[in-house]
Amino acid sequence: MRILFLSQLLPLPLDAGPKIRAYYVLRHLAAAGHDVTAICFVRPDDQQADVRALERYCRSVETVLLRRSRLNDAGHALRSMLRSTPFLIERDRLPAMASRVAQVMSRCSFDAVHADQLWMAPHAAGHKGLLRVLDQHNAVFRVPQQMAEGRTNPLLKRILRSEAHKLATFEKQTVARFDRVVWVSTADRDALVPAVQTTRDHHVIPIAVDPAARQPVRREAPFRVTFVGGLHWPPNAEGVRWFARRCWPLIARAVPRAVLTVVGHGALRAGLRTNLRQRFDVVGHVDDLQQVMSETAVFVVPLKSGAGMRVKILEAWCWAVPVVSTAVGAEGVRAVDGEQMLVADDEASLTDAVIRVLTDTALARRLSESGRSLVEQTYNWRQVYRAWDQVYRG
Repeated sequence: MRILFLSQLLPLPLDAGPKIRAYYVLRHLAAAGHDVTAICFVRPDDQQADVRALERYCRSVETVLLRRSRLNDAGHALRSMLRSTPFLIERDRLPAMASRVAQVMSRCSFDAVHADQLWMAPHAAGHKGLLRVLDQHNAVFRVPQQMAEGRTNPLLKRILRSEAHKLATFEKQTVARFDRVVWVSTADRDALVPAVQTTRDHHVIPIAVDPAARQPVRREAPFRVTFVGGLHWPPNAEGVRWFARRCWPLIARAVPRAVLTVVGHGALRAGLRTNLRQRFDVVGHVDDLQQVMSETAVFVVPLKSGAGMRVKILEAWCWAVPVVSTAVGAEGVRAVDGEQMLVADDEASLTDAVIRVLTDTALARRLSESGRSLVEQTYNWRQVYRAWDQVYRG
């Protein structure tokens, strides 16, 4: 088939979950013999070399620049308040993307249009003559909904609840306009699909990675308690700050050699230095995580809100690093507590779980080996993404 693939992110480099999802889906579509044209939003710091690398799997890759600023966000927030459109959708509804899609479709004929993530759905849903596929990833409304639950500020709670309500309404209406909708977890599908009065096809295909491309690291006397994730994403920032304030002082006291390590875009601006007095290392973005992972004793995912799957867990398992997560962080991953990871939610049990892995080498080894085995058997994109063939065959 000739497929027009619309992405809210340039899928390279592979430094975020949505990028990893889009990249391996593109690779599978190309390997399956489809003729793919991609149109992607790009940010000012995206590299042309990554665009060229993506062209290996596409007939062509076209880009639309997306610039964000606090001033622009304020305008989008005001428009969202005056309309029923969620802020997260209003912010990325650029006329330039609509224009580029129209230009490409005027030059070429397509059999299908593939919208990667909810943000791209408005640019694909109206093309009724084509097979319309939405890779929804997750039920986005669940993120502000969960964040509102933990807020004590009444104004912020009200704003988050309003955004969650707008997103839920928008998502229900949007998925009903597509012929095929794909989710990364049943929890996200079930959060929206029962309310959708339609018989459209809905598929659950988890995010998958390439275990062969990332071999287990050799860990000798590891000492880091590591978090990896962009701190520009509110659930990540919220979870790390909570862990740093409530859990880390007790962990540092119990295991003096341990060092809390925060890796990811925005980490240096996240205000963590003002929250920590014990040993910590806030390093920002790292291109190659191998050295950090070789020094990591525990990979921690202390999220209090979120949706979909945390690809960071799959990547930690690829490195064969033991994982401790909250239930929200572990959502969507087919793991058994105590076998492939430890799952704990409140500060006392999460603190205890991290200390256990830091001090029990047998437990750490068992978690590492079981996690690596699970990602090899269950989350290898070359096997998992064969399910996309059914999406396109119908």
